[in-house]
Amino acid sequence: MIALLLYRTVADYLLPWTVKLATRLLAHGLNMPEPLVHSTGDYVVAHITAFEHSVGRSLCPFRLARLLRAWWRCGH
Repeated sequence: MIALLLYRTVADYLLPWTVKLATRLLAHGLNMPEPLVHSTGDYVVAHITAFEHSVGRSLCPFRLARLLRAWWRCGH
């Protein structure tokens, strides 16, 4: 019961307050308004997701290992 109470306190009050404080500090440090910091974060997440879906798939370690094994068998 106590663990649930602690979890609810952290999840409901402390976590949003910490995120808001971090956003304000980052915005102040970058000398940007807070909404611009939010939209820039969304833009970065969209670019990272696009990169992972395009180039990231070809850099998959399992795929690279399979290609290396096939190259090794054909080359030697």
